[in-house]
Amino acid sequence: MLTTRVIPCLDVHAGRVIRGQKFSADVDVGDPVELARKYNADGADELVYYDITASAEQRDIFLEVVQRTADELFIPLTIGGGIRTVEDVRRMLRAGADKVSINSAAVANSDLIDESARGFGSQCTVLSMDVKWNGEKYEVYTHGGRKPTGMEAVAWAREGVERGAGEIVVNAMDADGTRAGYELTITRLVADAVDVPVVASGGAGELQHLYDAIEQGHAHAVLCASIFHYGMYTVGQAKRFLADRGVPVRL
Repeated sequence: MLTTRVIPCLDVHAGRVIRGQKFSADVDVGDPVELARKYNADGADELVYYDITASAEQRDIFLEVVQRTADELFIPLTIGGGIRTVEDVRRMLRAGADKVSINSAAVANSDLIDESARGFGSQCTVLSMDVKWNGEKYEVYTHGGRKPTGMEAVAWAREGVERGAGEIVVNAMDADGTRAGYELTITRLVADAVDVPVVASGGAGELQHLYDAIEQGHAHAVLCASIFHYGMYTVGQAKRFLADRGVPVRL
């Protein structure tokens, strides 16, 4: 049986980890390498870095952070943000990433998913979706959640997997940073529609929310930020909570 993964997520801006609410209101919460070292020791299954600046002038800073982090980790590292070309994928993998998460660029050029999977493997090609309920459907957004695309989330997830994505991350924009719980409906719809792991993202505020994402949202992994960054819970506490409720985790 595959174990459920607990994954701290670090949004990196200009070499620092920040955290916001609903994709805004950023607050500095620490040094990414120090936090990565802490989460590695605490039993995290993976780490995710999002380069939220993703501009040319910041890219060298971010690459240096990735390299320093990879040297400290013994768990998989996923990198997202500003991945626009296959060369960007290659650059991040060479810097030490195990997986690369693509979002806006995949919407603009869906062939990027095929090219990444073909060139480096589906196991390191992650399709991340920023999703929001628009009153009629769960719509995919790009550019940090600022641009609606008109695309329906479940259909896009299916296409992404058909093109070679080995994992789907569902970022629920309405829940992001609120600590009110994951958006279970869209997580479950996507998880039930594809045959690759689905990661729930956005909204964790208490350990019950992680369990709900797995049991009700059918997620294979949970992405968390604030509850770990601000010391509300440790990764170890989260995993023990899940294990006590019968969820298979790596302790």
